[in-house]
Amino acid sequence: MTRLQPVLLVLGIAALLVAPIGQGNYIVYTLCSWLLFSIAAMGLNLTLGYAGQVSLAQAAFMGIGAYITSLMTLAGIHWGLAAIISIAASFAVGLVLGYPALRVQHHFLAFVTLAFNTLLFLVLRNEEEITGGSFGLSGMERPSFFGLSTDSNMAFYYFSLACFLVAAFVLWWILRSPWGRAFKALRENPIRAESLGLKIRRQTLLAFAIGSAFGGLAGALQAPLVQFIEPGSFALIHSLKLLLMVVVGGSGFFFGPMLGAAVVILLPELLRFTEGYYLIIYAAMVIVLMVYSPNGLIGLGQRIAEKLKPRHEARRDLQQGVQL
Repeated sequence: MTRLQPVLLVLGIAALLVAPIGQGNYIVYTLCSWLLFSIAAMGLNLTLGYAGQVSLAQAAFMGIGAYITSLMTLAGIHWGLAAIISIAASFAVGLVLGYPALRVQHHFLAFVTLAFNTLLFLVLRNEEEITGGSFGLSGMERPSFFGLSTDSNMAFYYFSLACFLVAAFVLWWILRSPWGRAFKALRENPIRAESLGLKIRRQTLLAFAIGSAFGGLAGALQAPLVQFIEPGSFALIHSLKLLLMVVVGGSGFFFGPMLGAAVVILLPELLRFTEGYYLIIYAAMVIVLMVYSPNGLIGLGQRIAEKLKPRHEARRDLQQGVQL
Protein backbone atom coordinates (compact mmCIF):
# COMPACT_ATOMS: atom_id res chain seq x y z
CA MET A 1 0.00 0.00 0.00
CA THR A 2 2.94 2.32 0.65
CA ARG A 3 3.93 2.25 -3.02
CA LEU A 4 0.39 3.21 -4.04
CA GLN A 5 0.24 6.27 -1.79
CA PRO A 6 2.13 8.65 -4.15
CA VAL A 7 -0.03 7.48 -7.05
CA LEU A 8 -3.22 7.97 -5.06
CA LEU A 9 -2.02 11.40 -3.94
CA VAL A 10 -1.38 12.51 -7.53
CA LEU A 11 -4.76 11.16 -8.61
CA GLY A 12 -6.45 12.97 -5.73
CA ILE A 13 -4.86 16.31 -6.65
CA ALA A 14 -5.80 15.76 -10.29
CA ALA A 15 -9.40 15.09 -9.24
CA LEU A 16 -9.45 18.34 -7.26
CA LEU A 17 -8.13 20.23 -10.28
CA VAL A 18 -10.86 18.98 -12.61
CA ALA A 19 -13.71 18.89 -10.04
CA PRO A 20 -15.16 22.36 -10.77
CA ILE A 21 -14.89 22.16 -14.56
CA GLY A 22 -18.31 22.35 -16.16
CA GLN A 23 -20.08 22.92 -12.83
CA GLY A 24 -22.41 25.77 -11.90
CA ASN A 25 -21.54 28.60 -9.55
CA TYR A 26 -23.32 26.99 -6.59
CA ILE A 27 -21.38 23.72 -6.91
CA VAL A 28 -18.09 25.61 -7.22
CA TYR A 29 -19.00 27.69 -4.17
CA THR A 30 -19.81 24.51 -2.22
CA LEU A 31 -16.43 23.02 -3.20
CA CYS A 32 -14.71 26.19 -1.97
CA SER A 33 -16.56 25.85 1.34
CA TRP A 34 -15.35 22.27 1.61
CA LEU A 35 -11.73 23.36 1.07
CA LEU A 36 -11.76 26.08 3.72
CA PHE A 37 -13.62 23.93 6.28
CA SER A 38 -11.09 21.18 5.60
CA ILE A 39 -8.32 23.61 6.55
CA ALA A 40 -10.09 24.49 9.81
CA ALA A 41 -10.75 20.81 10.54
CA MET A 42 -7.06 20.03 9.93
CA GLY A 43 -6.16 22.41 12.74
CA LEU A 44 -8.75 20.88 15.07
CA ASN A 45 -7.48 17.40 14.18
CA LEU A 46 -3.99 18.46 15.21
CA THR A 47 -5.31 19.67 18.57
CA LEU A 48 -7.76 16.83 19.19
CA GLY A 49 -6.65 13.88 17.10
CA TYR A 50 -2.90 14.15 17.62
CA ALA A 51 -2.44 16.12 20.85
CA GLY A 52 -5.56 14.72 22.54
CA GLN A 53 -6.87 18.13 23.68
CA VAL A 54 -10.63 18.72 23.28
CA SER A 55 -11.52 22.10 21.76
CA LEU A 56 -14.94 23.58 21.02
CA ALA A 57 -13.62 26.94 19.86
CA GLN A 58 -12.34 26.31 16.33
CA ALA A 59 -15.14 28.38 14.80
CA ALA A 60 -14.10 31.26 17.08
CA PHE A 61 -10.63 31.24 15.53
CA MET A 62 -12.22 31.24 12.09
CA GLY A 63 -14.13 34.31 13.26
CA ILE A 64 -10.93 36.01 14.40
CA GLY A 65 -9.34 35.38 11.03
CA ALA A 66 -12.43 36.43 9.09
CA TYR A 67 -13.02 39.69 10.95
CA ILE A 68 -9.38 40.79 10.97
CA THR A 69 -9.11 40.05 7.25
CA SER A 70 -12.38 41.84 6.50
CA LEU A 71 -11.52 44.95 8.49
CA MET A 72 -8.08 45.20 6.92
CA THR A 73 -9.17 44.58 3.33
CA LEU A 74 -12.03 47.07 3.70
CA ALA A 75 -9.37 49.58 4.83
CA GLY A 76 -7.47 49.00 1.56
CA ILE A 77 -4.84 46.54 2.81
CA HIS A 78 -4.03 43.62 0.52
CA TRP A 79 -5.50 40.24 1.42
CA GLY A 80 -2.06 38.59 1.66
CA LEU A 81 -0.88 40.85 4.48
CA ALA A 82 -4.27 40.68 6.18
CA ALA A 83 -4.22 36.88 6.07
CA ILE A 84 -0.73 36.73 7.60
CA ILE A 85 -1.81 39.01 10.44
CA SER A 86 -5.01 36.95 10.91
CA ILE A 87 -3.03 33.73 11.19
CA ALA A 88 -0.58 35.33 13.63
CA ALA A 89 -3.42 36.75 15.75
CA SER A 90 -5.18 33.37 15.86
CA PHE A 91 -1.89 31.73 16.85
CA ALA A 92 -1.41 34.25 19.68
CA VAL A 93 -4.98 33.90 20.97
CA GLY A 94 -4.68 30.11 20.81
CA LEU A 95 -1.49 30.34 22.81
CA VAL A 96 -3.29 32.31 25.52
CA LEU A 97 -6.32 30.01 25.46
CA GLY A 98 -4.00 27.03 25.78
CA TYR A 99 -3.04 28.01 29.32
CA PRO A 100 -6.30 26.60 30.82
CA ALA A 101 -5.35 23.31 29.16
CA LEU A 102 -2.43 23.11 31.58
CA ARG A 103 -4.84 22.75 34.51
CA VAL A 104 -7.93 21.06 33.08
CA GLN A 105 -8.38 18.10 30.76
CA HIS A 106 -11.01 16.34 28.66
CA HIS A 107 -14.59 17.59 29.21
CA PHE A 108 -13.48 20.36 31.60
CA LEU A 109 -11.27 21.73 28.84
CA ALA A 110 -14.21 21.48 26.43
CA PHE A 111 -16.20 23.78 28.75
CA VAL A 112 -13.36 26.33 28.78
CA THR A 113 -13.16 26.47 24.99
CA LEU A 114 -16.97 26.50 24.74
CA ALA A 115 -17.03 29.56 27.01
CA PHE A 116 -14.42 31.27 24.84
CA ASN A 117 -16.45 30.63 21.68
CA THR A 118 -19.55 32.08 23.35
CA LEU A 119 -17.58 35.08 24.64
CA LEU A 120 -16.20 35.87 21.21
CA PHE A 121 -19.68 35.60 19.68
CA LEU A 122 -21.01 38.14 22.20
CA VAL A 123 -18.11 40.51 21.53
CA LEU A 124 -18.64 40.34 17.77
CA ARG A 125 -22.37 40.95 18.17
CA ASN A 126 -22.17 43.81 20.69
CA GLU A 127 -19.17 45.80 19.41
CA GLU A 128 -21.17 47.32 16.57
CA GLU A 129 -18.75 50.20 15.90
CA ILE A 130 -16.00 47.76 14.95
CA THR A 131 -17.67 44.54 13.83
CA GLY A 132 -20.99 45.88 12.55
CA GLY A 133 -22.85 43.91 15.20
CA SER A 134 -25.68 41.71 14.01
CA PHE A 135 -25.56 43.42 10.61
CA GLY A 136 -22.00 42.17 10.05
CA LEU A 137 -19.51 43.35 7.45
CA SER A 138 -19.93 43.19 3.68
CA GLY A 139 -18.26 44.27 0.47
CA MET A 140 -14.91 42.53 0.95
CA GLU A 141 -13.16 42.22 -2.41
CA ARG A 142 -11.53 39.04 -3.57
CA PRO A 143 -7.75 39.29 -3.83
CA SER A 144 -5.62 39.74 -6.92
CA PHE A 145 -2.07 38.48 -7.30
CA PHE A 146 0.33 39.84 -9.93
CA GLY A 147 -2.57 41.05 -12.03
CA LEU A 148 -4.52 37.78 -11.74
CA SER A 149 -7.96 38.30 -10.21
CA THR A 150 -9.93 35.76 -8.18
CA ASP A 151 -13.28 37.50 -8.64
CA SER A 152 -14.90 34.56 -10.41
CA ASN A 153 -15.92 31.50 -8.41
CA MET A 154 -13.72 29.29 -10.58
CA ALA A 155 -10.63 31.45 -10.01
CA PHE A 156 -11.31 31.63 -6.28
CA TYR A 157 -11.68 27.85 -6.15
CA TYR A 158 -8.18 27.34 -7.53
CA PHE A 159 -6.86 29.99 -5.16
CA SER A 160 -8.53 28.16 -2.24
CA LEU A 161 -7.14 24.87 -3.54
CA ALA A 162 -3.62 26.32 -3.53
CA CYS A 163 -4.07 27.46 0.08
CA PHE A 164 -5.49 24.05 0.97
CA LEU A 165 -2.52 22.21 -0.51
CA VAL A 166 -0.05 24.51 1.26
CA ALA A 167 -1.88 23.97 4.59
CA ALA A 168 -1.91 20.19 4.04
CA PHE A 169 1.83 20.20 3.32
CA VAL A 170 2.53 22.26 6.46
CA LEU A 171 0.49 19.83 8.55
CA TRP A 172 2.27 16.85 6.95
CA TRP A 173 5.63 18.44 7.78
CA ILE A 174 4.59 19.17 11.38
CA LEU A 175 3.40 15.62 11.97
CA ARG A 176 6.71 14.19 10.76
CA SER A 177 8.78 16.65 12.76
CA PRO A 178 9.78 16.19 16.43
CA TRP A 179 6.74 18.33 17.30
CA GLY A 180 4.40 15.83 15.67
CA ARG A 181 5.93 12.89 17.53
CA ALA A 182 5.67 14.89 20.77
CA PHE A 183 1.97 15.60 20.11
CA LYS A 184 1.29 11.88 19.63
CA ALA A 185 3.15 11.04 22.82
CA LEU A 186 1.13 13.69 24.65
CA ARG A 187 -2.11 12.09 23.43
CA GLU A 188 -1.15 8.49 24.25
CA ASN A 189 0.32 8.88 27.73
CA PRO A 190 1.21 12.34 29.13
CA ILE A 191 2.80 10.96 32.28
CA ARG A 192 5.10 8.61 30.38
CA ALA A 193 5.92 11.37 27.87
CA GLU A 194 6.90 13.72 30.71
CA SER A 195 9.05 11.00 32.31
CA LEU A 196 10.97 10.78 29.02
CA GLY A 197 11.79 14.48 29.14
CA LEU A 198 8.94 15.91 27.05
CA LYS A 199 7.83 19.36 28.19
CA ILE A 200 4.09 18.86 28.50
CA ARG A 201 3.25 22.53 29.08
CA ARG A 202 5.03 23.72 25.98
CA GLN A 203 3.62 21.01 23.72
CA THR A 204 0.04 21.57 24.92
CA LEU A 205 0.28 25.30 24.24
CA LEU A 206 1.89 24.67 20.87
CA ALA A 207 -0.86 22.25 19.83
CA PHE A 208 -3.54 24.80 20.63
CA ALA A 209 -1.71 27.63 18.93
CA ILE A 210 -0.92 25.80 15.68
CA GLY A 211 -4.43 24.36 15.45
CA SER A 212 -5.86 27.85 16.01
CA ALA A 213 -3.66 29.28 13.24
CA PHE A 214 -5.24 26.85 10.76
CA GLY A 215 -8.63 28.16 11.85
CA GLY A 216 -7.43 31.73 11.26
CA LEU A 217 -6.40 30.84 7.70
CA ALA A 218 -9.80 29.28 7.03
CA GLY A 219 -11.51 32.43 8.31
CA ALA A 220 -9.27 34.61 6.15
CA LEU A 221 -10.48 32.62 3.13
CA GLN A 222 -14.13 32.68 4.18
CA ALA A 223 -14.30 36.48 4.23
CA PRO A 224 -13.61 37.01 0.49
CA LEU A 225 -15.48 33.84 -0.48
CA VAL A 226 -18.79 34.87 1.07
CA GLN A 227 -18.06 38.64 0.97
CA PHE A 228 -20.31 38.99 4.01
CA ILE A 229 -19.69 37.90 7.59
CA GLU A 230 -21.75 38.18 10.75
CA PRO A 231 -21.38 36.77 14.29
CA GLY A 232 -23.78 33.85 13.70
CA SER A 233 -21.34 32.39 11.15
CA PHE A 234 -18.91 31.64 14.00
CA ALA A 235 -21.29 30.54 16.76
CA LEU A 236 -20.90 27.38 18.82
CA ILE A 237 -22.92 25.30 16.35
CA HIS A 238 -20.16 25.76 13.78
CA SER A 239 -17.51 24.60 16.26
CA LEU A 240 -19.62 21.49 16.81
CA LYS A 241 -19.84 21.04 13.05
CA LEU A 242 -16.04 21.16 12.80
CA LEU A 243 -15.78 18.65 15.63
CA LEU A 244 -18.18 16.40 13.72
CA MET A 245 -15.96 16.65 10.63
CA VAL A 246 -12.93 15.43 12.56
CA VAL A 247 -14.78 12.60 14.30
CA VAL A 248 -16.67 11.39 11.22
CA GLY A 249 -13.60 11.44 8.99
CA GLY A 250 -11.33 9.84 11.56
CA SER A 251 -9.68 11.63 14.47
CA GLY A 252 -5.90 11.23 14.41
CA PHE A 253 -5.74 10.36 10.69
CA PHE A 254 -4.14 12.78 8.25
CA PHE A 255 -6.93 12.59 5.65
CA GLY A 256 -9.68 12.31 8.26
CA PRO A 257 -10.65 16.02 8.39
CA MET A 258 -10.81 16.26 4.59
CA LEU A 259 -13.07 13.23 4.33
CA GLY A 260 -15.17 14.38 7.28
CA ALA A 261 -15.59 17.86 5.78
CA ALA A 262 -16.74 16.25 2.54
CA VAL A 263 -19.39 14.29 4.46
CA VAL A 264 -20.61 17.29 6.48
CA ILE A 265 -20.52 19.84 3.64
CA LEU A 266 -21.15 17.84 0.46
CA LEU A 267 -23.33 14.92 1.58
CA PRO A 268 -26.36 17.08 2.54
CA GLU A 269 -26.22 18.62 -0.93
CA LEU A 270 -26.21 15.19 -2.56
CA LEU A 271 -29.23 14.18 -0.47
CA ARG A 272 -31.37 17.19 -1.35
CA PHE A 273 -33.26 15.14 -3.93
CA THR A 274 -35.04 13.55 -0.93
CA GLU A 275 -36.50 17.02 -0.20
CA GLY A 276 -37.55 17.34 3.46
CA TYR A 277 -36.02 14.01 4.49
CA TYR A 278 -32.40 14.74 3.65
CA LEU A 279 -31.46 15.95 7.13
CA ILE A 280 -33.07 12.89 8.75
CA ILE A 281 -31.19 10.55 6.39
CA TYR A 282 -27.96 12.46 6.91
CA ALA A 283 -28.27 12.35 10.72
CA ALA A 284 -29.13 8.64 10.69
CA MET A 285 -26.09 7.83 8.54
CA VAL A 286 -23.79 9.73 10.89
CA ILE A 287 -25.25 8.00 13.97
CA VAL A 288 -24.86 4.54 12.44
CA LEU A 289 -21.26 5.34 11.48
CA MET A 290 -20.38 6.49 14.99
CA VAL A 291 -21.98 3.41 16.56
CA TYR A 292 -20.23 0.86 14.36
CA SER A 293 -17.00 2.76 13.66
CA PRO A 294 -15.92 5.18 16.41
CA ASN A 295 -12.68 5.78 14.46
CA GLY A 296 -14.63 7.33 11.60
CA LEU A 297 -14.66 6.54 7.93
CA ILE A 298 -10.93 5.95 7.67
CA GLY A 299 -11.05 3.59 10.64
CA LEU A 300 -13.94 1.77 8.96
CA GLY A 301 -11.94 1.51 5.74
CA GLN A 302 -8.98 0.04 7.61
CA ARG A 303 -11.21 -2.57 9.25
CA ILE A 304 -12.65 -3.59 5.89
CA ALA A 305 -9.17 -3.73 4.33
CA GLU A 306 -7.95 -5.96 7.17
CA LYS A 307 -10.81 -8.39 6.61
CA LEU A 308 -10.23 -8.52 2.86
CA LYS A 309 -6.48 -8.86 3.19
CA PRO A 310 -5.35 -12.45 2.54
CA ARG A 311 -3.95 -14.17 5.57
CA HIS A 312 -0.85 -16.30 5.38
CA GLU A 313 -1.13 -19.40 7.50
CA ALA A 314 1.96 -21.21 8.71
CA ARG A 315 2.44 -24.79 7.59
CA ARG A 316 0.93 -27.17 10.08
CA ASP A 317 3.79 -29.63 9.81
CA LEU A 318 6.15 -26.88 10.93
CA GLN A 319 3.91 -25.98 13.84
CA GLN A 320 3.71 -29.60 15.05
CA GLY A 321 7.34 -30.38 14.38
CA VAL A 322 8.82 -33.20 12.40
CA GLN A 323 7.77 -36.56 13.76
CA LEU A 324 10.33 -39.33 13.33
